[in-house]
Amino acid sequence: MKIGELAKQTGLAASAIRFYESKGLLKVGSRQSNGYREYPEDAVTILRVITDAQHAGFSLEEISQLLPDDASSWKHDELIAALRKKIADIEALEERLARSKAELKSLVHLIDSKPAGVDCKENAERVMASMAARKR
Repeated sequence: MKIGELAKQTGLAASAIRFYESKGLLKVGSRQSNGYREYPEDAVTILRVITDAQHAGFSLEEISQLLPDDASSWKHDELIAALRKKIADIEALEERLARSKAELKSLVHLIDSKPAGVDCKENAERVMASMAARKR
């Protein structure tokens, strides 16, 4: 199939398809005499795997290491290990984000609980002093 049909079936721009090809992630079946690329039927599936993997947080380099030359040569153990590692990375990120969220909520509460009669400058000093005390 030509790049226009591949773009239509995947929802990707032709430039994105050529980019994945330039990175070695997508193979061109052949070139016609007029120079047009002819992609194999499994190119749709390969592009979906690439975009799904990117959405899951895999870099193009990680994808290129895991993506086989053809579907019959998947390296099961390496694939499972990479998926488990990505899950662990996501869980660690979730923990960091939860800590950051809690710290920000605490800061909002601290700023928002400005005592009556305290102006903005004094409140800022109060907040900064409280933050400095927490870091000790």
